[in-house]
Amino acid sequence: MGDEKSAIAMASRERDRELLIPVAESAIDEASAKPSSSSSSSHHSGRETFYKVVRSWASKKFMTGCVILFPIAITFYITWWFIRFVDGFFSPIYAHLGINIFGLGFVTSITFIFLVGVFMSSWLGASVLGLGEWFIKRMPFVRHIYNASKQISSAISSDQNSQAFKEVAIIRHPRIGEYAFGFITSSVVLQSYSGEEELCCVYVPTNHLYIGDVFLVHTKDVIRPNLSVREGIEIVVSGGMSMPQILSTMNSEIMTIDRSRLERS
Repeated sequence: MGDEKSAIAMASRERDRELLIPVAESAIDEASAKPSSSSSSSHHSGRETFYKVVRSWASKKFMTGCVILFPIAITFYITWWFIRFVDGFFSPIYAHLGINIFGLGFVTSITFIFLVGVFMSSWLGASVLGLGEWFIKRMPFVRHIYNASKQISSAISSDQNSQAFKEVAIIRHPRIGEYAFGFITSSVVLQSYSGEEELCCVYVPTNHLYIGDVFLVHTKDVIRPNLSVREGIEIVVSGGMSMPQILSTMNSEIMTIDRSRLERS
């Protein structure tokens, strides 16, 4: 009887041991899995951080390269297009003669333009030009194209007597404390009962250079910065990006247009 009880007790202990062993093994497996999962997650997050840093660095360097190479590429492209365009005027003549030398037409075109300038600077050339303009201005449609193109070319001419834009001007427009950038094209005298008043005709571009508004401003209210007409055209065409930070007037007074001065005005 005692042997049977001891046998039953041993069997129950073995059964309990079998039931406890899987639980312990699973607990051990979970305890060992937790550090490995945490280490893998930390390793994954570190890898993502590294990839983000590398991607940000590469994108910044790529954009820096684009900013540097873009103006260089545009300059070379326009220069190459201009050379081929000018070369195309005389290159067919040389090709007909059996002379195929790239750039020879370009050199010939530049020489021809120089000789035209020399000839038109003389009395005979000016007479021929005046006669040609007389015929062109009699044509109904062609004269408008010629007058517009002549005004544009005279605006950037180096001859002060034929320049459409005489000086660069800054006027107070459209309200007090705000300024507009423009060009002096001519001067007029306004006669009234109170006397005569000298005004400047100031052209303020509103769309690059060929569209704008004309203002008659008193001579004393016109600010003349120490800028050439070509520098003024560059400022307008570039959208103000080439504007110097400090502008000096023609009478050597330093004029710094900053936000604090505009607020005080």
